Amino acid sequence: MNILLVLIPVTALVVLVGVALFFWAVNHQQFDDLDTPGILPLLDEPAPAKPEENKTETP
Repeated sequence: MNILLVLIPVTALVVLVGVALFFWAVNHQQFDDLDTPGILPLLDEPAPAKPEENKTETP
């Protein structure tokens, strides 16, 4: 029974830290866009620009 005297405050502390981290994440816009980060790896990268060839004629 004495272990409850330790476990209850430790559990309350863990819950308070979790709630504080949740509100910190909300205030720092961590949950604003939930779809785009999951799609980014699937998007194709744009093709690299081809360098223009030298179009000058030699005499």
